[in-house]
Amino acid sequence: MSLLIKGGHLIDPANQLDTISDIYIADGKVVAIGDSAQSFSADSQLDASGLIVCPGFVDLFACLPEPGFEHKGTIATETLAAAAGGVTTLCCPPNTSPVIDSPSVATLIQDLARQANLCHVKPIGAITHGLKGTQLSEIYALKEAGCISVTNMRQPFADNAVLLHCLEYAATHEMTVFFSSTDTALEQGGCVHNGQYSTRLGLAGIPESAETVALARDLLLVEQTGVKAHFGQLSTARAVDLIATAQAKGLPVTADVGILHLIATESDIHDFNTFYHVQPPFRSKSDRDMLRQGVKEGVINAICSYHQPHEIVAKMAPFADTAPGISTIETLLPLALKLVDENILDLPELIHRLTFGPATSAKIDGGNLAVGETADICIFNPTEPWVVNTKTLQSRGHNTPLLNTEVIGRVCYTFLAGRRVHQAQRL
Repeated sequence: MSLLIKGGHLIDPANQLDTISDIYIADGKVVAIGDSAQSFSADSQLDASGLIVCPGFVDLFACLPEPGFEHKGTIATETLAAAAGGVTTLCCPPNTSPVIDSPSVATLIQDLARQANLCHVKPIGAITHGLKGTQLSEIYALKEAGCISVTNMRQPFADNAVLLHCLEYAATHEMTVFFSSTDTALEQGGCVHNGQYSTRLGLAGIPESAETVALARDLLLVEQTGVKAHFGQLSTARAVDLIATAQAKGLPVTADVGILHLIATESDIHDFNTFYHVQPPFRSKSDRDMLRQGVKEGVINAICSYHQPHEIVAKMAPFADTAPGISTIETLLPLALKLVDENILDLPELIHRLTFGPATSAKIDGGNLAVGETADICIFNPTEPWVVNTKTLQSRGHNTPLLNTEVIGRVCYTFLAGRRVHQAQRL
């Protein structure tokens, strides 16, 4: 099948393209940009005039609850949501049931994703069995089964010796380790940032040291072992400083931030809105501003959705007793465009942080529309409004503070290897 996308505003930061251009696609690949390929005959054409055409988004953290938590979402429903959000490649964490700590679970997830055929799914393996932090997983077997990295998420290790052994083994097999650095003892069961709002609302707070103490330890062990490390879901200003210092020293370290941590602050919980219960918590305005600066400077080179779908009942309890997490993958674009509206990033910089930045961090294909590359494409209208509600959301999780509000910026089409997997309903 061949496709001609005509007249769109092509922005491809990986190849320094920012121009009005046609794109020619055949057999799932980009075969020409601008000038027509020799003897090219399009089976179909799409007029993208007035729209932004860019690589499909690469999301480094999006939960796929299947297997084990299908009441929250399935691989089919959440990859459909990903396509609606312009995401063509997503990395799913290992907190399924059973945990992704064996090749069989990794293979199952990839098989189900191929059946849905809506998004490239890259599993992240558990670095310890059951994420329990005691016994090392079979990292090489997970790599052979298609896992692009390993992590223990926010679960603690039994001790630093276990962590060191895990990193040494991962380095031996050239496996990237994803960190979500946190000291659970310092968290002390908290549910929000330890600041004025936690005091005012009487909620247990999580100090910034819960992140920074663990992050400092992790960076020291990365330096000792030489393992490639990616630090996800940063939430504090001090964490950005620590990552910047490590990068300046030449350590093999990259980082990402969840989109809502670039938008929300601790003040958003002022009315006990459980939709804002997330881990790590939203922190102070100064923390948020430093995260934005880190993204601007490239210290943080990836923005992810941090998508965590939940059934509504999981949010219907006192704040501290609700399940943390927000359904975000379908609102990734309109939320990210706020950074352009507020002059934090220009549009090419934003698209880089959503495409080529995360792809290079995780060492996976994607985020690139050069001739010969897979035609994973997002086409969006940056000024089109739409209402976030249970009818417009494809995800089974409707746990978003944006529910029943209007947002600006809409994904119009998503193509996976040149095949259309999403087309927005016209308003």
